[in-house]
Amino acid sequence: MDDNLKKIWEPSPSFLENTNLTKYFQWLKINKGLDFNNYEVLWQWSVDHLSEFWETMWQYFDIKSHSPYTQVMSDDLMPNVKWFEGATLNYAEHIFRNKTDEYPAIIYQTETTTLTEISWAELERKVSSLKFYLEGLGVGKGDCVVGFLPNIPEATIAFLATNALGAIWSSCSPDFGASSVIDRFLQIEPKVIIAVDGYDYNHKTHLKIDVVNEIVAHIPSLEKVIYIPFVDEETSNSDFPKSIRWSEVMSTPGEVLTFESVPFDHPIWVLYSSGTTGIPKAITHSQGGILMEHLKYLTFQNDVHKGERFFWYSTTGWMMWNFVQGALLVGATVVLYDGSPSYPDLNMLWEFTEKAKINHFGTSAPYLVACMKREMSPQKTNDLSSLRSISSTGSPLPPDAFDWVYENVGKEIWLCSMSGGTDVCTAFVGGSPMKPLYQGEIQCRALGVDLHAFDEMGQPVLNEVGEMVILKAMPSMPIYFWNDKNNQRYLASYFEMYPNGVWRHGDWIKITDRGSLTIYGRSDATLNRQGIRIGTAEIYRAVNKLPEVVDSLIVNLEMKGGRHFMPLFVLLQEGMSLNDNIIKEIKTSLKTQYTPRHVPDEIIQVKQIPYTISGKKLEAPVKKILMGIPTNKAANKDAMKNPDSLEFFIKYANHFIDQFDI
Repeated sequence: MDDNLKKIWEPSPSFLENTNLTKYFQWLKINKGLDFNNYEVLWQWSVDHLSEFWETMWQYFDIKSHSPYTQVMSDDLMPNVKWFEGATLNYAEHIFRNKTDEYPAIIYQTETTTLTEISWAELERKVSSLKFYLEGLGVGKGDCVVGFLPNIPEATIAFLATNALGAIWSSCSPDFGASSVIDRFLQIEPKVIIAVDGYDYNHKTHLKIDVVNEIVAHIPSLEKVIYIPFVDEETSNSDFPKSIRWSEVMSTPGEVLTFESVPFDHPIWVLYSSGTTGIPKAITHSQGGILMEHLKYLTFQNDVHKGERFFWYSTTGWMMWNFVQGALLVGATVVLYDGSPSYPDLNMLWEFTEKAKINHFGTSAPYLVACMKREMSPQKTNDLSSLRSISSTGSPLPPDAFDWVYENVGKEIWLCSMSGGTDVCTAFVGGSPMKPLYQGEIQCRALGVDLHAFDEMGQPVLNEVGEMVILKAMPSMPIYFWNDKNNQRYLASYFEMYPNGVWRHGDWIKITDRGSLTIYGRSDATLNRQGIRIGTAEIYRAVNKLPEVVDSLIVNLEMKGGRHFMPLFVLLQEGMSLNDNIIKEIKTSLKTQYTPRHVPDEIIQVKQIPYTISGKKLEAPVKKILMGIPTNKAANKDAMKNPDSLEFFIKYANHFIDQFDI
């Protein structure tokens, strides 16, 4: 552990006194006779007494079940653990327990609309209308409803109506290509699709009527299209087969909103792996598991309070959209934005924060790094007095971005770097409002998450980089992958490396003896140099500090005869060209901050770094392309944000293969 690591934030006495965790500590003492004096002691108890911990969650949040459970969890190994067997409940029902006239349910804005509020009464009415209409179509428990929607209130309404019926929700963002959507939705055979005619991004309108029609033509189970004329009011029923306009559905007289109770392990939604290298895995979560996990994480790790405004920049194709819906569970107002985060400029989201009076601001690490690179100071240009926390996920947040937040956004703001995944629709590690924050670190392991770092021998280590593993089940782990015979893909995804039901997540992680963590990137994209494992995040941390570099991507290629070749691809500031001085700066930075092994064999300038639609760098697919694997087998372009970025790597691969005889 680095004892000289800079402490960058710690809770004030008043902040600490008002946290949800403090209230839970008091509740445990009064109701269970458990007296904990700090977060790490509580975390240890939560994983040592897992069943007892989750039972306290049930009691603390007063879960409404229409039948009693027989036991909290079964004794099976992962992934076969059963949770709260016998209990029947509904996720959306718990959301509407929070309805109130005191504050809005949703606040939203798009590139082309002004800030608008939706009351809880309006939300309830619209959810009821859609639920009633879907019932009339014969949609019921276990049926699938899908959305091809931007991050707009209609998506939330559609999910809640589907959920209230006991049906199963799934969504894709309209920036997905047709084949990518078909690959996802065809697996689950939906009855109804709710879609837009297009969307606006970066001051450009993207029409999607033809894409929607192609999707419908290839998914024979679809019986109805509910369309939203999002970019053109003239869009009509004649533009889509089997269609009805959203406004017609909303005019359906809704009955009193009721909720179908379903078993705890009944599917709530289907999310998808990125699908960059094959058919996406259809990851299916349970109503009860997601209910319990979202209540726990948003309440205790994000410290969201009733009436606060919770925002996360996301799309409906990323699990963070699903996570955001959970803010309604804790009585918060959900804040939505649809459009480019950099139009008309990068300050747009900070202006939006001021206008919407956001309390909790969620974003990706690359966005914060981009603001830092532009030397922005949002606190000087915007009133950010409402802002209480900033959360960052998607990739590791470099240490200098921590400094940037506290120097340019606000000294009192609580920065919560977190990491989880589509696999569990939450974070394994993240914030604790009770602990100090050290530069470049994640504060803690989340309650109930028995997470460790394993060395090469499969033994837990502290203060050393190891393979991230989960030793005990979480309620929000997938109940299954859709159409996955004998759980083959599920087991192969997490349980092949270690015996006895140990979940291997695929990240390099270091846990300190004070319980904080650092993530070093994906272990399946590890740079293995002369037997030394290097996390890609280490490279990016060093390179991102250089003002000339906007973004970068690195891979290590294993060649014949035991040789290795490690190229670094860099995106430079606009108008800059790679030269000897910049190359020297990069190499010196890597050598002095880490080791000579971190220095790449070649540095190459590119015009784009390839990303998935959900914002992850395509390290593994680029590596496959450079190793000569055909592009259509190495990457799925429809799952990418910028598929044309691969053209450079395809050309470079031909040069590379000829030159190095791999």
